[in-house]
Amino acid sequence: MDQVSKQKFIRELYKRNTPDLINKLKDHNIGIAGCGGLGSNIAVMLVRAGISNIVLVDYDKVDLPNLNRQHFFLDDVGKNKTEALSSILKKINPYINIKIINQKLIQKDIAKVFYDCSIIIEAFDTVEAKSMILEAFSDKKLSSKYLIGASGLAGIGTANSIQTKQMGHNIFICGDFITGADDSIGLMSPRVMITAGHQANMSLRIISKINKP
Repeated sequence: MDQVSKQKFIRELYKRNTPDLINKLKDHNIGIAGCGGLGSNIAVMLVRAGISNIVLVDYDKVDLPNLNRQHFFLDDVGKNKTEALSSILKKINPYINIKIINQKLIQKDIAKVFYDCSIIIEAFDTVEAKSMILEAFSDKKLSSKYLIGASGLAGIGTANSIQTKQMGHNIFICGDFITGADDSIGLMSPRVMITAGHQANMSLRIISKINKP
């Protein structure tokens, strides 16, 4: 492809997006806690939508079983998820600003790690980690931010059961709220990506001042 200017690239990349939304999106910084099945797909959708500033947090590396639902490729196996995902996002839009943090999040660090983010997306894969970030939002330091989490997305149940619910003035949860992963159900890419789509879409709605599911 011939070299194109940044201005033309951005204009053409987002010309099919919702009119005038790009001007709102470019000034927001979104934090993604976990870069696996939910987080990697959410990040890709947000960059395609026009988000220009993202903080990626994860401590894990890409493994072969991740490829059934996470937005990684065979040559990413063994790489830090944050770094592999950052590279993928830069292939979509080389002009975005990405901050990567390779660490396991603990409750006392949430406010500090995401201090400049208006929206924090919970994309963890354990109940303990999900509970931890919900508890962190009782801190007054996070009262001006939004949390978008996920609960219940395993298996191949009907996609129509996945929804977005508001759980507080600044907390939204996406999923079917029932179906957790275990050896008898597992995690499949369609429902994981549908839930990720709900989380990404709720982010855009919040930025657009539509603070309801």
